[in-house]
Amino acid sequence: MAQHNSTHVASSQKALMLEMKSLQEEPVEGFKITLVDEADLYIWEVAIFGPPNTHYEGGYFKSRVKFPIDYPYSPPAFRFLTKMWHPNIYENGDVCISILHPPVDDPQSGELPSERWNPTQNVRTILLSVISLLNEPNTFSPANVDASVMYRKWRESKGKDREYVEIIRKQVLATKAEAERDGVKVPTTLAEYCIRTRVPAPDEGSDLFYDYYYDDDDVEDGDGDCCYDEDDSGNEES
Repeated sequence: MAQHNSTHVASSQKALMLEMKSLQEEPVEGFKITLVDEADLYIWEVAIFGPPNTHYEGGYFKSRVKFPIDYPYSPPAFRFLTKMWHPNIYENGDVCISILHPPVDDPQSGELPSERWNPTQNVRTILLSVISLLNEPNTFSPANVDASVMYRKWRESKGKDREYVEIIRKQVLATKAEAERDGVKVPTTLAEYCIRTRVPAPDEGSDLFYDYYYDDDDVEDGDGDCCYDEDDSGNEES
């Protein structure tokens, strides 16, 4: 049993190191990822910047991702530390999304097995799924019923019922003070939002991800277009 657990730890640590390296070299737009403790690969802090042209524009939302020992065979848990008003986020900040649900057959959930977690998923697909969920809530099986009702009223009124929107805007404004305390400049334009940052050189930061697993030749330039389309914000008429 001990040997079995040791194998899981070695496998999951290597997977997480590779993922962190990839995300530092080629970040997902709108996210800032760090380790809570450099000695612990299993807890990541993720700052989410609200996408421009959505209700969350200008927001700075902090969250934690906790990985199981047998990752990637089991999904991580994703919890917002910042208070969030959203149909698919529980009061304690836990995110309810199919991709984070274990790959079991549960007909009562209304989810297809293909929508749930599988080992081919990774942190990048989780982040993209979370940002998509923020902009396009799933009201079929809400984690926050009151937020779901408000969202449906806003949507059905074509933006005239603004209760849902106003709560989110107040939460966005409340995050500005925390961003200032953390010394973070929150992007508010598409140009800023789509900037790709590079991983610091080994002598400028932690060398945790530059150990014997990697050769210098493995580091390539990350180049690409912004994944965020101004005409596809996920935001309806406001």
